[in-house]
Amino acid sequence: MRLTKKLMFAIEAVLDIAYHAADLPVQSKEIADRQGIPRRYLEQVLQQLVHANILRGVRGPRGGYRLAKERRRITIAEIANVVAEMEGGRDPLTDPAGSELGHTVLRPIWQEIEEYAMQRLDQTTIEDLCVAAQRAGIESHNQNQFDFMI
Repeated sequence: MRLTKKLMFAIEAVLDIAYHAADLPVQSKEIADRQGIPRRYLEQVLQQLVHANILRGVRGPRGGYRLAKERRRITIAEIANVVAEMEGGRDPLTDPAGSELGHTVLRPIWQEIEEYAMQRLDQTTIEDLCVAAQRAGIESHNQNQFDFMI
């Protein structure tokens, strides 16, 4: 797992939708404007999140994106896995190239760090991030923060 711009954009986009969603879906233009994310780049990420059933796309003039499930059921690890698949790069930890020192000493440490990070991301939900945003005093466009689906 690498911390990339695409990963940050994806997490911020899902968080933005969860935090600012009201009765209407959130449009990608709104997300791009609030987050400072290039819209063309953002659309690619949003579409992959729809395919992964993290988001749901809503068509029409008032269309946009909604969460596909409750925000307490979406983990940061899920989003990270979607982005990792999008990036499709080779994992350097599985690359046979490298020295004996690298394979024997460095890679096990890096794998341990990566496993810890993924465990932590798997324990962190979009709900947790929304609560942190509220505590930080970040204004939401939707004052009624409900976490349920009908």
